Amino acid sequence: METIDKFDLAILQELQADARLTNAELAARVGLSPAPCWRRVRALETAGYIRGYHAEIDRHKIGLGVLAFVRLDAERNTGDATRVLEEAVRALPEVVACHYISGTGTFELQVVAQDLDSFSSFALQRLINLPNVKDLHTSFSLGEVKASPTLPLGHLQALRPAAAPAPKRPRRSTR
Repeated sequence: METIDKFDLAILQELQADARLTNAELAARVGLSPAPCWRRVRALETAGYIRGYHAEIDRHKIGLGVLAFVRLDAERNTGDATRVLEEAVRALPEVVACHYISGTGTFELQVVAQDLDSFSSFALQRLINLPNVKDLHTSFSLGEVKASPTLPLGHLQALRPAAAPAPKRPRRSTR
């Protein structure tokens, strides 16, 4: 699947809004019958457009009141040293996101913790002792303004080829 059409786009939009839809509900919303809708969903999954289905859990409700943004500076940015550090970061469940960044630093981590004391312990015992770590710089979230798992899809409509205009039918003469 190299391109997506209006039905694929509609499927992505509907599943982002509610991934618990039954196939019959999804098919009705996007204007397909259930069998082709199911095939399209499977094709979107196989092609990697849909990577999974997840419950969105409120971190505050489960006692994770601290969200920290940690810029991690690596000692060396060689291929092997970076791969070892990446694997170590992936193994930490407290790290919920990790990105390579431009500018100062090597990685930007998002870390959750119960409170400041537990974050401090985690940073001093685990993060600073990861292989190849030179330094850590931390900022804390003071309040969440927006955190949406929904990705914008409007640009995909703009990339789809416009439908060719219907051929003009010759007018009949009324004479």
